[in-house]
Amino acid sequence: MPATSPAHHQRRRRRTNRLLATAAGVLTAGALAAAALPGSASADESRGSEDTSGGHHGRYQDVQLLSFNDLHGNLQPPSGSSGRVTELQPDGTTKTVDAGGVEYLATHLREARKGNRYSITAAGGDMVGASPLISGLFHDEPTIEALNKLDLDVTSVGNHEFDEGAAELGRLQNGGCHPVDGCYTDEEFEGADFPYLAANVLDEKTDKPLLEPYWVWQRNGVNVGFIGVTLEGTPDIVSAEGVKGLSFKDEVETINKYAKVLQGKGVKSIVALIHEGGFPASSAYNYDCDSPGAGDGISGPIADIAKNVTPQVDALVTGHTHAAYACTIPDPSGKPRTVTSAASFGRLYTDTTLTYDRWTGDIARTAVKSANHVVTRDVRKAPDMTRLIDEWNTLAAPIGNRPIGYISGDIVKDGTESPLGDLIADAQLAYGRTLDAETDLALMNPGGIRASLTYAAGGGEGDGVVTFAEGFTVQPFANTVNLQDFTGAQLIQALKEQVSGPNEAAPKILQISSGLTYTLDLTKTGADRVVTDSIELNGSAIDPAATYRVATNSFLAGGGDGFPTLGQGTNDRVGEDDLTALERYLTANSSATTPLAPPAADRITIVR
Repeated sequence: MPATSPAHHQRRRRRTNRLLATAAGVLTAGALAAAALPGSASADESRGSEDTSGGHHGRYQDVQLLSFNDLHGNLQPPSGSSGRVTELQPDGTTKTVDAGGVEYLATHLREARKGNRYSITAAGGDMVGASPLISGLFHDEPTIEALNKLDLDVTSVGNHEFDEGAAELGRLQNGGCHPVDGCYTDEEFEGADFPYLAANVLDEKTDKPLLEPYWVWQRNGVNVGFIGVTLEGTPDIVSAEGVKGLSFKDEVETINKYAKVLQGKGVKSIVALIHEGGFPASSAYNYDCDSPGAGDGISGPIADIAKNVTPQVDALVTGHTHAAYACTIPDPSGKPRTVTSAASFGRLYTDTTLTYDRWTGDIARTAVKSANHVVTRDVRKAPDMTRLIDEWNTLAAPIGNRPIGYISGDIVKDGTESPLGDLIADAQLAYGRTLDAETDLALMNPGGIRASLTYAAGGGEGDGVVTFAEGFTVQPFANTVNLQDFTGAQLIQALKEQVSGPNEAAPKILQISSGLTYTLDLTKTGADRVVTDSIELNGSAIDPAATYRVATNSFLAGGGDGFPTLGQGTNDRVGEDDLTALERYLTANSSATTPLAPPAADRITIVR
């Protein structure tokens, strides 16, 4: 057993106090009924502070709600466009601002809390998963430690919390060494000081929530309940192994169910943490989506969810789409309700004022105020976060600093067809041909590309050098490269599935290897947007009756991301992980004197 320090025991006691009222693991209906406020914690316990304000309180109490979402283990400042936000200027122009990095996020949150004795910090899921090397290499233990230091009070699960399965999520919550890799330091991993909420994620064997469905924050008679859910479609975007044995229920029905439970226990102020989001009309974080002429504010799944979640819920903290907004959407009774999202990667945080009515125990909804704030890098770094990053970087450096290639300019992941998407598809095609020389083409899902490759990465390794850490940040999922046979008809159908079925409203355009070309006509709708007679491979039309050998990652080979046809391939062959394919391609096709140029991204002809 690893040695434990006094700090270890102190944090363990804090965590035990915080979660004392909850049963570990799966909650039962009986447990919910028996506990007065299960999942609750005193804010004085969680912050370790003592209230000296006396027993007299006025009717209204402002409660500060600080929130963020989709951190994805980005402890260090993200590079390239992933580390910037767009800011709308008074004259209507925009500028970009460098943002993010947990050293700066900690400073901003701590500064924001000053003078606010009633302050809660909550998150909207995807705290971990698809993480850079410093976190992902260690199964995201560093991120959980950072969130503990940030004094995060509560978060919902997101889809990426299931990347490594339910058992690993349970370990992140409860602690313990990794079952395969063991302990990384001389102290056992302690787990999260905060509760993960998973109200709509059920164990198929018990039909009960996998983790706590709700949690209640308390201070001096002020009670605020939190219900946490992830998107119902999580199984469509996570590997089958990651969600094995779990079922994901409707977000609205689940929130409404537990809002009634909380109301029945006397908790009338309720916030929903929802890992599902929307799309604002502007990419600027400070765009006023409630201003006259702003249109519908935000569109997408969260708009429908917000319109149907019971009026008993007073505010919605959302995520998943990596967008930034602080809007109001009418609840079913027609009353405006705050809906927020703080982009991603720790670039923003949202500061919401909830005015609590002590007479009614509810939020005075007309007094709610909310705004997003930039996590700028012009403030002092939090020393405790710097120490944490340095400690984990020391462990990761021998692996992460190894050069794997050279580039002559930024290779970005943005766009319908991206230069980086072309590069990865080409790498998988090349790797596929080492397994089977008859491999014809490769397809890559855009969501599997997590960051751009930047020419000047700022890591001290020299301009144009691609390190293993940077490659890991681009492709962190450890998907294997799989070869399968498809008919030409199936290949055409898979391309149509980019813009039809579950992908019709928000298309997922596959990144394609060199030699495959076609036209995407955005003036049309549904599957017709893929012009069938334009699809060619090496200058010849795809033959519906012919057989083609296709390289994909294991996620797509399982029909993920709304591509059921790609789950119907035959003659399977499984290779090594996709990062290995990328590394081998960069090593073979670039050097310090002949760096790889960004691909032209000209394989898909787009008609607008």
